[in-house]
Amino acid sequence: MGEFELIERYFKRRPRQAAVGIGDDCAVWTPLSGHQMVFSADMLVEGRHFLSTVNPRALGHKALAVNLSDLAACGATPRAFLLSLALPQVDEAWLSGFSEGLLALADAHGCELIGGDTTQGPLNLAITVIGEVPFGQSILRSGAQPGDDLYVSGHLGDARLALEAFRGLSLPQAVFDLARSRMETPSPRIALGQALRGVASAMADISDGLLGDLGHILKASGVGAEIELTGLRDVMLTAKLWACPPDVHRTCVLSGGDDYELVFTAPAHLRDRVQAVAHASDTLVTHIGRITQADTLVLRDASGQVVPCDLSSYDHFASP
Repeated sequence: MGEFELIERYFKRRPRQAAVGIGDDCAVWTPLSGHQMVFSADMLVEGRHFLSTVNPRALGHKALAVNLSDLAACGATPRAFLLSLALPQVDEAWLSGFSEGLLALADAHGCELIGGDTTQGPLNLAITVIGEVPFGQSILRSGAQPGDDLYVSGHLGDARLALEAFRGLSLPQAVFDLARSRMETPSPRIALGQALRGVASAMADISDGLLGDLGHILKASGVGAEIELTGLRDVMLTAKLWACPPDVHRTCVLSGGDDYELVFTAPAHLRDRVQAVAHASDTLVTHIGRITQADTLVLRDASGQVVPCDLSSYDHFASP
């Protein structure tokens, strides 16, 4: 099978929103009036971001999900994406599963595949996603203010727990299965992100770990934060199934990556609004602390005492 037959069979569809889609040198897109376009790109490399044993359908889902999570963090609506795909060889069963997972998630969010590239080489998936947001309503990392509440969406730490299991940590089978599903098929919080426009003062997606991604907000906003560890007690989904050791729980929740949840801030007087938004978008939202004037990140236990922390989030060039 040649390159163009591969594209025709597994990825080409009739344009729906694009003026021109797959088949020309460039796609053509007309943005909605009164909106700004937003872009994000992510790359998934075999052996670095996913195991060779991952189900190709789950990999297709995740390849797009990690990009949609960036749009969610900006409060944007997904519109289209480009896929660049390097393959060691043509594997029709793999391509069938991968494209099914990819396009099913794309259809669920009305996000159209409009172009990209294919080549032969080590397995590598690169997606550029395109979204739109009403003019001036993007939620950025730089808007957090002292006194703002601090929140996270959904559940944290389960994907890291799955990674620890692959590294040798013994887990009950039900716990491992749930953790692996969180690692391989994350749910981008698009509805919550859009609903937080005009509510959240700053936001980021949690891809490399809570401490690190919150740190991006703090740096961009020039503020600090206090995290109440009691607020994080129940955010690990798998902890409901077993007695997770406290040190494992803390490592997974605070510094584990691959959650693709949202960490955001909002003025304290909007607490009821935040909970209403969470309910309307059918997404768990947990209050975990507050933004401070000092440019430091502090962890506090149930008694209010400062807890030392030497954890750090993932860094592609610093982490092993």
